[in-house]
Amino acid sequence: MSWWDDVDGDDSDADEPYGQYDESSVRVRPNPKGNRPRTKVRPTYEDAPTGWVTNVDRGRFGVLVASGADDERVITATKARELGKKSVVTGDHVSLAGDVSGDAGSLARIVKVAERTTLLRRSADDTDDVERVIVANADQMLVVVAAADPEPRTRLIDRYLVAAFDAGLDPILCITKTDLADPTAFLAHFDCLDLRIVTSRSDDVPFDALHEVLDDRVTVTVGHSGVGKSTLVNALTGSSRATGVVNAVTGRGRHTSSSSIALRVRDGGWIIDTPGVRSFGLGHVDPANVFRAFASHAVPVGEPADGIPLDQAHDWEIVDRVQAGELGPTGVERLDSFRALLTGMGAEDPGTE
Repeated sequence: MSWWDDVDGDDSDADEPYGQYDESSVRVRPNPKGNRPRTKVRPTYEDAPTGWVTNVDRGRFGVLVASGADDERVITATKARELGKKSVVTGDHVSLAGDVSGDAGSLARIVKVAERTTLLRRSADDTDDVERVIVANADQMLVVVAAADPEPRTRLIDRYLVAAFDAGLDPILCITKTDLADPTAFLAHFDCLDLRIVTSRSDDVPFDALHEVLDDRVTVTVGHSGVGKSTLVNALTGSSRATGVVNAVTGRGRHTSSSSIALRVRDGGWIIDTPGVRSFGLGHVDPANVFRAFASHAVPVGEPADGIPLDQAHDWEIVDRVQAGELGPTGVERLDSFRALLTGMGAEDPGTE
């Protein structure tokens, strides 16, 4: 006999606590996931405290919060569900909810991301449309390259410059390890650009020159692994980011930074140290922005120039100067790099003009 059988033998189920019910009588609760909000009135967070994202680590965000001139603290936050797939990266200005005290075990929520003024991105390769956001709201890019050990790669520097111009960042070139090799020949590749250049020896960090360009600015650093980027950052900020050596067999540097982090420069300003990379895809970049990294007076596509139609407004300065013999062998190499970048991105080869 089952629990729903008539236990007293009559046909009535009035005195039976269970016999009058079956499976269809059970109310099934709806799945809470995917339910509509309980109210259509959603918070606007207009008066929410704000902060600046200093680092990202496996779904947790370090956020600098300032309650006053002398009250700054870095709290831990997570991304609120209402942000959906919107990314949060180092350098973002955000609005917060929840516990912003910064006490041990506290956790706030990032509920809004402010509009970004600049955005540094890269892709896996030049044909990949999927971009990876590196840093937001930086003012300038410090491109760190070694004069030797590892050998400088001009085409990688060209890519950094294209990415900087595309992101709206002012590029600065920092040459390290100048005691190991004379960087003059390498720097000749960039003579046609009005770049600010800082040089550094292995045993001497040029603090005055670096502070002159870094103070009161937000600077993102990029560079090939092993060029001494983390060593510079440690000297300028007093941090202890891991540093590495160059492999004697492959000539490649070992990755020592695994995530982007913002660090305060001793005398003001911020440096955002990024992981060292051996490639820098530009699949997300408008080919029109490539011109600026190769000519000192770039005219982006779409701007009027001496009566040239808007859809034909290009700056072929480097092409003209190479063909006129003004830039010598280095100009030819830069033109080759220029053409390789454009054709790799699917743009028209300027050599066919």
